[in-house]
Amino acid sequence: MTKIKNIIFDLGGVFIDIDFKATENAFVSLGVTNFNDYYTQHTASTLFEDLETGKVSPEQFYERFRQETGTSLTDAEIQSAWNAMLGRFPVKRLTWLEEIGFRYKIYLYSNTNIIHYHAFQKIYQECTGKENFDDYFIKAHYSHDLGLRKPYPDSFKKLLALENLVAEETLFIDDSYKNIEGAKEAGLETILLLPPKTVLDLDL
Repeated sequence: MTKIKNIIFDLGGVFIDIDFKATENAFVSLGVTNFNDYYTQHTASTLFEDLETGKVSPEQFYERFRQETGTSLTDAEIQSAWNAMLGRFPVKRLTWLEEIGFRYKIYLYSNTNIIHYHAFQKIYQECTGKENFDDYFIKAHYSHDLGLRKPYPDSFKKLLALENLVAEETLFIDDSYKNIEGAKEAGLETILLLPPKTVLDLDL
């Protein structure tokens, strides 16, 4: 890692535990038996892409979700099921992150949405007693603010341009093969972090 000066981290599955099955199960219990047609770890329908790139508000998302699924679910029911995938922030990983920030310029790039953003910030506060997860990073980039989401190479190129980073000096760490491939196409160095390994196992 001698040439690496910058690290861009994913969020879900790297610093916060994610259980996609929990959200699927929550929607199935609400009568949306084909939720995987709309969203999985690796794919997103147009509706969810629009949510994760900030093209629709939560209210517009809830209404379109009801229309597309033919259900009469309340906003609160959809929100609760959608947030069900969000787990905890293992504190040891956060301690590791704080330490790695002294050795590299660190950034975050997460496919997420304003609904999850508010939810995981609350979880972070409960886990740590601290206010804002974004404070670990020089800049935390979220797809709903960036207007682009992984794995598209253009999204990585935009992030590099915004931060004036050199691709060959920048390492991207993610738990999704598709996202890693997109980063490689943009010229970044990459690490695919798959369970049971965590950031604590990385030699950086």
